[in-house]
Amino acid sequence: MFLAVNFVSRYQLCRWLFVFLVSISISMEAMSSNAELAEIGKQLTRVKLSKVAPVLDKMEQQGGEEVLPLFEAMLVGSLYFVKADKSLVIVVEQNPDDDSVVVSSAFSGEEILGFTKTELKKVRVNNKLRRILRSKIAELNLTSSDPSVRESAVQNMLKKIDEETIVLLSRARLVETSSAVIEKIDLALSIGLLDSNDDEQRLAAIDSLRGVVEPIVRNRLLPLIEKDSQGNYLEQNKAIVYAAQSALQQIDRKLYFYGFVERVFFGFSLGSVLLLAAIGLSITFGVMGVINMAHGELIMLGAYTAYVIQQQFPNHIEISVFLAIPAAFVVCGLVGVAIERGVIQFLKGRPLETLLATFGISLILQQTVRTIFSPLNRQVSTPEWMSGALQINPGLAITYNRLYILIFSLLVFLLLLLVMKRTALGLYVRAVSQNRDMAMALGIRSNWVDAMTFGLGSGIAGVAGVALSQLTNVGPNLGQSYIIDSFMVVVFGGVGNLWGTLVAAFSLGIFSKFMEPVTGTVLAQICVLVFIVLFIQKRPKGLFPQQGRAAES
Repeated sequence: MFLAVNFVSRYQLCRWLFVFLVSISISMEAMSSNAELAEIGKQLTRVKLSKVAPVLDKMEQQGGEEVLPLFEAMLVGSLYFVKADKSLVIVVEQNPDDDSVVVSSAFSGEEILGFTKTELKKVRVNNKLRRILRSKIAELNLTSSDPSVRESAVQNMLKKIDEETIVLLSRARLVETSSAVIEKIDLALSIGLLDSNDDEQRLAAIDSLRGVVEPIVRNRLLPLIEKDSQGNYLEQNKAIVYAAQSALQQIDRKLYFYGFVERVFFGFSLGSVLLLAAIGLSITFGVMGVINMAHGELIMLGAYTAYVIQQQFPNHIEISVFLAIPAAFVVCGLVGVAIERGVIQFLKGRPLETLLATFGISLILQQTVRTIFSPLNRQVSTPEWMSGALQINPGLAITYNRLYILIFSLLVFLLLLLVMKRTALGLYVRAVSQNRDMAMALGIRSNWVDAMTFGLGSGIAGVAGVALSQLTNVGPNLGQSYIIDSFMVVVFGGVGNLWGTLVAAFSLGIFSKFMEPVTGTVLAQICVLVFIVLFIQKRPKGLFPQQGRAAES
């Protein structure tokens, strides 16, 4: 047993020693390679411009991808050398107040401080060298071990395709293994063939570009169908003209379809915002019959809660949204309960006075926020995981923040539906909304239900404010932009009906987004309002009217 343990210990020791020696060997090899590159790079500081190209060739052969940052810096004019020892450095930052600069080593990338502009001198470069550098950078990117780097390199080449680019891409095509990169290379080669002298090759290239929605493809095909002042095609070969027209029609059909899908998505995105803003109002309006004009200010308080949370945790932007959601729900829920207990419970059965009272509360909340945070808008930073867009294809992109808010609104809706259908509070709320007197006769405390319902609706309004803080600036007037739309959604869907609110929010959102390109934003809102007025004339109780004896009466 002892011998076995001793053997295992020796084996582990030998294994660790082997790994250590290999890592030391690799580090020494890397240091040796950097030293050789540095010696070759020093030639850039003393040779004539006409002799620089061979030096670049040596550096490329010696370092491969390691010299890519140096070539890129040299191309943009940020490659310098230290006058004292001729070592190459890349200027990272220049201080405008004094002569100091921050540089990094051109080979190791290590940041170096303590240099001034007078201690450095720029490595000269002319237009011929810039062309050489662009070619070498493209070639190094095409031979990168990372497929995404190779694909990005081909994408950049699409902007300017010449004979040299075609040669590089043809050579890369022979050894490429990634299907996505191969597809990009084939696209670039087809675009290059549009300038060929062989009409058969041009026709074959046009045929391969059918339906490709890359902007560069459409821009390259349009000149083939241009006409002169007399209405004659500039292209002499009619077959090429007709082929280009057919390809452009197919591209335009695809772009129209993707535009349609994008408008539908933006409609759902707007609908999700309207759903979050209106769903809390739908509950309070349906149960209590209260026209709460302060609902928009509760949304505003939720947005400011997100702002305060982010200010308290400035180094945790990525998770601040998750902290702000429950915080906004609690804060706005408590404010809602205070409003109901302090004002609304004394005005039951007097809708006009309730409307005026809640309007006054909205003004008080706005002024309170102006006093605490100032009238200026505040910006809530968007987490990195919510930034950018999901690029489905060159003709269709979906922004992450709107996509997440759409998903979030549906989750809130399902959670609220679960509360209303599966909890005692939901049962009491439904009983009171359908027949208050009967519910009270059965022992349900309607005052408690009113307070909890108003608090629940106000809390959801606060959650809506957190979502809106990721789409727009946070200010005292934020809620005023959504209060009218919220009431329209509630009335259109049916007072107190959650499914009606969902259908109404998405319907109005999609309708607005399809009207905006035709009529403009303001006129589209007017059209929505006119549509709802006409609809209510036909169906006064909305799409999904409440059921129950009190509701029917």
